[in-house]
Amino acid sequence: MKEFDPRLNAAWWALRIGLGAGPILAGIDKFFNILTNWEMYLSPIATRVLPVKDTTFMHAVGVVEIIAGIIVLSRWTKIGSYIVGLWLIGIAINLTTTGMFYDLAVRDLEIAIGAFALSQLTAVREGLMTTEITQGGHSRLTATF
Repeated sequence: MKEFDPRLNAAWWALRIGLGAGPILAGIDKFFNILTNWEMYLSPIATRVLPVKDTTFMHAVGVVEIIAGIIVLSRWTKIGSYIVGLWLIGIAINLTTTGMFYDLAVRDLEIAIGAFALSQLTAVREGLMTTEITQGGHSRLTATF
């Protein structure tokens, strides 16, 4: 038995906090537009198809992002990271259909890769972490490789 590598644990925490807090902050800002005017990133195709105003749609997007971030920060990190990753891919597709913002689309795809890495680290962490009752009757987290 070997303990879970602290370097992997540090990477997991960094990704978890970043990919949890980022969507929450961006989601909250969809209601205030302090960071940017989010509606300018909405594809003209989407604005023609949506049955609601751009502002209303962006508020709904904000709610989804807040929920996704909370899931990442909860005990369902693996599921939340998949949601965030897929969401970011959807945003990248939307951005490419604007005819501009290609740099942001690439950035979001890179962040989606980070979300995938978090899901994989979480799977390893969950799969390897087991509670072992030591001879003294104490529990400790250990991993098997």
